[in-house]
Amino acid sequence: MEPDFWKNKSKAEKTLKEKKIYEELTNSFEYSQNQLNEIIDLHNLALEENNKIVIKETENNLIKLYKITKKNEIKCFLSHEADILDTYLEIHAGAGGTESQDWADMLRRMYTKWALSKNYKCQLISEHKGDEAGIKSSTIKIEGDYVYGFLKSESGIHRLVRISPFDSGARRHTSFASVWAYPVIDESIKIEILDKDLRIDTYRSSGAGGQHVNTTDSAVRITHIPTKIVVQCQNDRSQHKNKETCMNMLKARLYEYEFKKKEKELKNTEESKSDIGWGHQIRSYVLHPYRMVKDNRTNFESSSPDKVLDGEIDNFLESSLYKLND
Repeated sequence: MEPDFWKNKSKAEKTLKEKKIYEELTNSFEYSQNQLNEIIDLHNLALEENNKIVIKETENNLIKLYKITKKNEIKCFLSHEADILDTYLEIHAGAGGTESQDWADMLRRMYTKWALSKNYKCQLISEHKGDEAGIKSSTIKIEGDYVYGFLKSESGIHRLVRISPFDSGARRHTSFASVWAYPVIDESIKIEILDKDLRIDTYRSSGAGGQHVNTTDSAVRITHIPTKIVVQCQNDRSQHKNKETCMNMLKARLYEYEFKKKEKELKNTEESKSDIGWGHQIRSYVLHPYRMVKDNRTNFESSSPDKVLDGEIDNFLESSLYKLND
């Protein structure tokens, strides 16, 4: 370890985090190898003795070991410098009023439940409530190992088909909402932001936040003029802290902007952002007339939409990672 290792606290923490992850992968690989050898030896012995109970037991253990190995394989796909980072998740309701606003809230709940099931930390950064129900937009921050790597493929338009709970005629409605994931940039990734390129506005909070809501201009909105990227934060009592969070979010958005630009994907991304509707969805969640969730990019399907909406989205995330690494 270098003598001045702890002088840069954030860099040191990142290094230790990476070290922990690599050690866990290495240890898990060695464990899997040892387990596999033990299973093979026991299976061969059981075959010689025709012990059907032990044969079945070794087969079940092999299935469990396979699942562990697949999870480690997924982590090996997360090799981009930003994959290890935390993420901002931004959700916007599409056209359609209360229907889409309720759908946006359902998506936020889905990702929050997924994160909590992994023991990740969730923080509400900003929220604009719907007129009658749901949310018009919301940004949450999720902290944990490889969060951005897992959620980056969730960026896009999500479509819901259901019998509307807001329609007295019980008619079927189609709603849209957009989800956009951005990495929480640390100090090792340099992003230059010029003061002349910023417009900073303050306003009174309108969502959740405690007694200070609607009493002080603590909420902050920053517009990056060259790219027209807008970020906002209202979760803290302090205008200064909200501004600091906004600047961190802006760095994340600019990083993602440049990354997509280099990959020549920015044009398609911005076009889909401007039209949250038909022809752009990455995934469809159908609750009526049949029950199915289907990812339009990987063709992965689930016939249990209730479980998916309760946060069981690992299979969708993993199938997207496999698709990216084909």
